[in-house]
Amino acid sequence: MISNLEYYKVFYYVGKLGSLTHAAEELSISQPAVSQALKQLEDTLGTKLFVRASRGIRLTPEGESLYFYVKRGYEEIELGEKKLKKIMNLESGELRIGASDMTLQFYLLPYLEKYHEKYPHIKVTVTNAPTPETLQFLKEGRIDFGVVSTPFAESKELSVLEVKEIEDCFVAGRKFIQYKNRMLDFQELEKLPIISLEQNTSTRSYMDEFLKKNGVEMHPEFELATSDMIVQFTKRNLGIGSVMKEFAKEELESGRLFELRFNKIIPKRHICVVTETKTGVSRAASELLSML
Repeated sequence: MISNLEYYKVFYYVGKLGSLTHAAEELSISQPAVSQALKQLEDTLGTKLFVRASRGIRLTPEGESLYFYVKRGYEEIELGEKKLKKIMNLESGELRIGASDMTLQFYLLPYLEKYHEKYPHIKVTVTNAPTPETLQFLKEGRIDFGVVSTPFAESKELSVLEVKEIEDCFVAGRKFIQYKNRMLDFQELEKLPIISLEQNTSTRSYMDEFLKKNGVEMHPEFELATSDMIVQFTKRNLGIGSVMKEFAKEELESGRLFELRFNKIIPKRHICVVTETKTGVSRAASELLSML
């Protein structure tokens, strides 16, 4: 393999244009420099690559054989540069995000809308999963970053930015109207049918841990995959819903559901944007992160 790839660049343009003069103009170098580069290449390869013709020069049979491969390789490099330029200008590329139903609906979605309006040619893939799975996808390099909710196990490999405060609550429908406006103790939850998320979510882990610290063991009657379904089950009076407050906001404002009040406050937690510290993010991901 020739050590100086510039010789091949000169060879490509001379073969393409059939003229030392035109190649020199295209490369913005002198004609003697073109001639010298071709001589160096021929000496290294041990064969003649061009012969003089009535108009300019033409490739020898050996030169044609070499040009077939050099042309293909050089034009692939040019295509690669054009593709990279589009990616850097956000005219092309892919953005891979991991998010839960909650973080997507109550934080990320408006930003994705603005991002898509600004960069319509970027392919956006959102992997919808609970926080533990999203963090695993991030470690495996399957997503560029995750938008998750606390609590989760932090580590040196993760860069965490808190972006929004969130509040958990218990809500109920008319069947449980006797609990409305009463100041309750958390122990009373043990007597009630609870509707909650499945155990592989940060929201469920947070509530279980909080109640455990207050001497309460929660054994839900229904364990559901999404918070939206918790609200639907609660509206049908199937139990007391344990849910992030914003999911039930519309029902609480309309009076279809009411929030249970307790003699202790449930601490607020956060939605966070999480990236890997050891690996860089794509140009497309970097632009959305700057918006966040």
